[in-house]
Amino acid sequence: MQQLVIVTGLSGAGKTVVLRSLEDMEFYCVDNLPINMLQQLAKHIIADKEFYPKVAVGIDIRSKNQDLSAFKELIGSINQIKIKIIFLSADKKTILKRYSETRRRHPLSTDQHKYSLTEAIKLESELMNDFKEEADLIIDTSQLKIQQLRQQIWQIMSQRNDHVSVIIKSFAFKRGVPFDADFVFDARCLPNPYWQPELRALTGMDDLVQEYLAGEDMVQDYLDDLSLFAKKWINRFEANDRSYITIAIGCTGGQHRSVYLVEALHEYLEKKSIKNMKQHRELN
Repeated sequence: MQQLVIVTGLSGAGKTVVLRSLEDMEFYCVDNLPINMLQQLAKHIIADKEFYPKVAVGIDIRSKNQDLSAFKELIGSINQIKIKIIFLSADKKTILKRYSETRRRHPLSTDQHKYSLTEAIKLESELMNDFKEEADLIIDTSQLKIQQLRQQIWQIMSQRNDHVSVIIKSFAFKRGVPFDADFVFDARCLPNPYWQPELRALTGMDDLVQEYLAGEDMVQDYLDDLSLFAKKWINRFEANDRSYITIAIGCTGGQHRSVYLVEALHEYLEKKSIKNMKQHRELN
């Protein structure tokens, strides 16, 4: 079936990066599509399946405000084509920083709208809430570099469409919990390799750290419970036609325990024939 990927979200959250990544993956891309033209575009590409096997469109706050509320109804009226909605978000502090660095103006902070940047970010978040509720996947780009976001899109869009896409990510609690996570697990109760001088500079991907954690009974008990929980509920979500599940595992610095658990859980799920993508937010 043809694919129509709708890339939406907050201004400054990375929609342009995602669209360019999809273009590199041979998607036919259209940016800043007015919402009231979405149905017309869908009919056009359905009529020419050979030329438009994969299409991505960017829809954002630049559409008229009165059209934003029609999004859910429009999506429901389109059939004969598989639609995925990717919503990109970031925290207020990150978006403010990005706009200050690029010196670009927010779409709601123009001569026409006259909102301050802070007011524009808050208003946009409210106006785009319906899009967020309809999204198949929400990506928090606050802590992501451009290359990390591109890699994540490549991984997600390379997955088969007939199974739920599982994303497992490690993170540091001191840098904030990823708000795109469906499940969050706290590994800070486990023995910390950071306090072993010979392991401090290493990560959970290094053999010495893995050997240390594999030798701790508490860590293995935690991993066993985590693995059984993940397997059970991934299957339940798949049976309920869920497209994406994000499992986030955090520790203090996002270097040792959470990385080890993500690597181990990834391997466990692969053995159970559950395809998944692993990400380590704090590791370059």
